[in-house]
Formats: sequence, C-alpha cells, structure tokens
Amino acid sequence: MIEYERSDANDKPFVVVIGGINMDIHGAPASELRMRDSNPGSVRTSPGGVARNVAENLARLGVATRLISAVGDDHLGDMLLQHGRDVGIDMQHVAQLRAAPTSTYMSMLDETGDMHAAISDMAIIDKLGAEFFRPHEQLLQQASLIVIDTNLNDEALAWITGAVSEQTLFVDTVSTTKSIKIKPYLSSVNTLTPSLIEAEAIAEMSARTDEQLHTIAKWFHSRGVERLFITLAERGVFYSTAAGSSDLVRKENSCDVSNAAGAGDAFLAGLAYAWLTRWDIEKTLDFALAAASVTLSHEQTNSPAMSLAAVTRLCGSNDAK
Repeated sequence: MIEYERSDANDKPFVVVIGGINMDIHGAPASELRMRDSNPGSVRTSPGGVARNVAENLARLGVATRLISAVGDDHLGDMLLQHGRDVGIDMQHVAQLRAAPTSTYMSMLDETGDMHAAISDMAIIDKLGAEFFRPHEQLLQQASLIVIDTNLNDEALAWITGAVSEQTLFVDTVSTTKSIKIKPYLSSVNTLTPSLIEAEAIAEMSARTDEQLHTIAKWFHSRGVERLFITLAERGVFYSTAAGSSDLVRKENSCDVSNAAGAGDAFLAGLAYAWLTRWDIEKTLDFALAAASVTLSHEQTNSPAMSLAAVTRLCGSNDAK
C-alpha cells in the first residue's frame, strides 16, 4: 500500500468523515408503474448516506476511516453499525440515540428505472449540533483529513469549521437545496465537490459555458476554496485550483453504467486518497475518476468490488487506451 502522511500520536493516519448515514429503501415495479395501486415488483435495502458512502469507499481503499454520525436505537441502526464494521469503517463514534429513528431514504422507481418519487427522513441528523460534536474535537485535531457533507445543520457546520480551522477539510454538497448551507463557511474548505447545479446554487450564477465555469471558479476561490471539482455528468469534471490551474476533463468509462447513484461519493473518496498520497492533479483526477467508474459498473450504490487494486487496474487500462 502507498504510504501517506501520518498525523496522530500513535503514528497511525486516519480520516474522519462526518455527516449522513441512512438506510436506503428502493422499490421497483415489475412492469408499468400504476399510481394509487399495489404494484408487484422488488424492494431492496442498502446502507446509504453521503458521509457513510464516502467512508465505505475510503475503507475499501485501505484508508483507516472513522465515521462520526448518529443512528436510532432500532433495528436499522443495528444493521448500519454492523455493516460499517464489516466493511472496515471505525464505527465507535457513531452514536445510537433514542431521540429519533434511524435515517431512511425511500424511493419508488418507474418501469424505466428512473426515480418517480422519494421521501427522506433524516430528522436524527438535524438534531446533531455543537454539543454532539464537541467531545470529538481532539479526534478531529488528530485526523490526517476531515470530510463532511451538508446533511449537517448550520450549528454543526459552524462548530466543525471553527474547530478544525487548521485542518484540511473536504466537503460534499449533497444536493441543490442542502448545498447552500456551506456558503458561509467556504473560507474553511480546501476541496469542494459540487455538481453543476449545486455550484450554481451556492454562487447564484450560471456556469453553462466554459467561460462561465472559469468565472464561477474564481468566485469560489475568492471566498477561500483551494480546490474545486464540479461534476458535469457525461461531460466529465471541471477542476480549478486557487494556484491557477483549471481544465475540463473528460474520461471515457471502460464499463457499462449499472447505477450512477454512488459515483460522486466514490469520486470524493478517490480525491481524498490522492490528497493523502500527495499526488499531482493529473494523477489525482485519473484515480478519482477510476474510483467513480468502479462504482458505476455495479448495481449497488457502493460497489463491493471497490479496492485499491481495482482502481489502480482501471487507471492502468485507461492509460493504455
């Protein structure tokens, strides 16, 4: 395994990931979806939540990863805690609370596989404020890297960004609605990974042309963001750094797309791994995009095939094309 910078007193490097953990429930009809009726089909559950997904990908890449979040004192909470331990995440900082049930995300797909409707119940994450996170301050100070998502409420974001002002912070913006919560704290962010519409929502400007992408990047950098990676779906990824480098990178996928839901989380995990190893921007993007491709090729949101070997192999195959 590649060595990366060590930071804690025991000389064991680790990443702390903070944010959403939930159980995903997906229903799909066997034929055309009929509204206001019972539809024969399939229902599956799988662990989810942006922070939890990033943590799983990092753990599968061989990075010591500690998750800070909360689940309910219920069966779904038990399942999420056990699954996290099984895939290698340090779950000892995930609290099991009676204040609310475990977060769930329930979606109904139509006959084409597209989401028809969804309901998200993340009330337990909304309850996590400064008092919840304060006991973890020493852990955060010892981390090699901190990754958060904007499922966190404003009080939590304010406390975390203040407490780790000297630490490197990566942020996943989750969704258009939730992305704007990070706006007051951009000066604390090293790396931000919004989608195009999330970046537009935060900056309140359009970024549909190459010139507009460079303009919006300057806006983020002027507010303190060191590195910006805007995901553009099939167009690829636009990246920009405060040091002045920027480009629109398009990589061909070497796999069929089975599920795009977790690709962004795998991409962020790849960026985190590359940052820990101090790779340059070209190698960073190759690795992060390959990690996303490993996830795209699997029907689950988080691919059990994710590993350092799998991502490295894909990087090699892309270089050979």
